[in-house]
Amino acid sequence: MTIVALVVVLACGAGILAHRRQGERAGDAGRLVLRTMLYVLVPPVVFLNLARLEIDADIGAGLALGWVSVALAGAAAYLLATRTLGLTRPQTGAVVNATIHPNTGYLGLPLTAALLGTEHLDEAIAYDVLVGTPTLLLAVFGVGAAFGTTAGDTVRDRIRVFFTRNPPLIAALLGLLAPDALAPDVLVDASRVLVFALLPLGFWAVGVTLAEEPRFPPPMTRRLGLALGLRLVLAPLLLLALAAPLIDLPDAYLLLAAMPTGINGLVVAHAYGLDLSVASGAVAWGTGVVLLVATALTLAT
Repeated sequence: MTIVALVVVLACGAGILAHRRQGERAGDAGRLVLRTMLYVLVPPVVFLNLARLEIDADIGAGLALGWVSVALAGAAAYLLATRTLGLTRPQTGAVVNATIHPNTGYLGLPLTAALLGTEHLDEAIAYDVLVGTPTLLLAVFGVGAAFGTTAGDTVRDRIRVFFTRNPPLIAALLGLLAPDALAPDVLVDASRVLVFALLPLGFWAVGVTLAEEPRFPPPMTRRLGLALGLRLVLAPLLLLALAAPLIDLPDAYLLLAAMPTGINGLVVAHAYGLDLSVASGAVAWGTGVVLLVATALTLAT
């Protein structure tokens, strides 16, 4: 747990320092890192893990409830952002994505191993692949295409951009259709190592993006506070409330549902033109809160 926290802090700090020393060049490098993650590094991880996944009835109910809780949290984010705060479309899209997209992979898997033990990793991977990944590929990219400023003016433009700027979705579809033989153990293991390797890369880009903001740390605006409250409090409570009368919810599911906003939300915000202050602020503040709580729990046990 301490190692994960140190990696996040050091990578984010290195990104901030790089921007202060190199300015616009660091910003360009940060955007290149995010594009590389989106178009090169994430698709093989998605393909290999989906190609090898076996779904059974034991994990299905909790995963289905995970999808329902994501939908309810997203609807609440949209209504509060538009009707209570009166946010613009890019701001609304950023709040919705910050709410529905937890960092189940890059941060959730290491925290599961640290807090619950490696024996719970199978549950965590199932939730990440069957709830976190579809949410990212369909909902988060879809919100970006619908609310972003660079996704086009017409419905046809936005549908086209949804597919052309969403290579992980193509990888997911291919992974679901591919036979196990195309995902040998050595490649699957390598893809899971890559997930951990993406952690410093992603948070370095977060640091660069945060340093580009006029104020650092990002000010706690109403829209950012709304996104954090919905992601860290409402989303896991919805899953817990839905599961309580029906199933014994696996601990890993609840832990991953309470993760901070995922780094890929920042990738989507860049790709489609959503509000970057909300996207980067939700990642930074949310990750800080979760790491502090997780570190305290680790030290207390």
